[in-house]
Amino acid sequence: MKQLLNTLFVTTPKAYVHLEGDTLRVEVEREKKLQVPLHHLGAIVTFGDVLMSPRLLHRCADDGRAVVLLDRNGGFKARLEGAVSGNILLRQAQFRCAENAGQALEIARACVAGKLRNCRYVLLRGARDSRDAGDIDRLRQAARLLTGHIRKLPQAADADALRGLEGDGARVYFGALPALIRKDQREIFHFERRSRRPPLDRFNALLSFLYALVMSDCRSALEGVGLDPQLGFLHAIRPGRAALALDLMEEFRPVVGDRLALTLINRGQLTRHDFDERSGGAVYLSDQGRRTVITAYQSRKQDELSHPLLDQPCPVGLLPHIQARLLARVIRGDMEGYLPFLAR
Repeated sequence: MKQLLNTLFVTTPKAYVHLEGDTLRVEVEREKKLQVPLHHLGAIVTFGDVLMSPRLLHRCADDGRAVVLLDRNGGFKARLEGAVSGNILLRQAQFRCAENAGQALEIARACVAGKLRNCRYVLLRGARDSRDAGDIDRLRQAARLLTGHIRKLPQAADADALRGLEGDGARVYFGALPALIRKDQREIFHFERRSRRPPLDRFNALLSFLYALVMSDCRSALEGVGLDPQLGFLHAIRPGRAALALDLMEEFRPVVGDRLALTLINRGQLTRHDFDERSGGAVYLSDQGRRTVITAYQSRKQDELSHPLLDQPCPVGLLPHIQARLLARVIRGDMEGYLPFLAR
């Protein structure tokens, strides 16, 4: 259980959440794990097999307090709210923000800054851990180039200019990423550039699958807070495209997706036998490979990282939910600017 930003996240399987007077009580196997005054909570988010008493659900509906149901992997299932809901006001604010070129540009700028800063973090951390002088120079040079891209962000006059900096920064980053792969694995996981639809090598296949998992978590987080995942600020709006979820996931690609991919490769948890090669050059994870990655991803979501704004450790799996709530505060006008998650 974690209480963050006036939201209670209940992640313990078989937990029972109910009212006790004006407090919320969480029990596991009849043992009290948490008790908190109900008026301190603006929302309750449950993961997987969590029970809630009907009395608590009625009370939340009466108070206008959101109850969000996610599956055990963080996939969005439902959001329960009473007759009086602030979500329509939040979505109206989101639409107004998207139509305001200045506000939309500032949020998009923060998304790109978060991605490039975290890419730089991954490269510099790899340089510190490497023992190969050539790899160290390659990683540090790419990090210096990313620093230059970050410094140019304030001068970007529109979303197209931001996308140009983001794209060029991604090219620099992916160009250096092979230096983070252990040398005895580089032949199996040969990687030159990012390829999608379809991925053309094993490393790209792994990245695409992990990005899909991160994307699902980001969309669930936005759904849970009441934002429209289709209406983004950085990515172009298209029918059926969750543009805002793509915006939100940018800051998590390097520190969640890429670092986990490198860990699985460098520890030998994935081999060439975990991939299927299709006609036309496409490469995909096999059934066994997907199971290995999903298990590792769920384990990674239990790890804790220090959140720079909250100044407290948070499970990796809750970071998208925290950032979605920060974004909602910015859109409502309760915060001055969006602050992406920055690894440190």
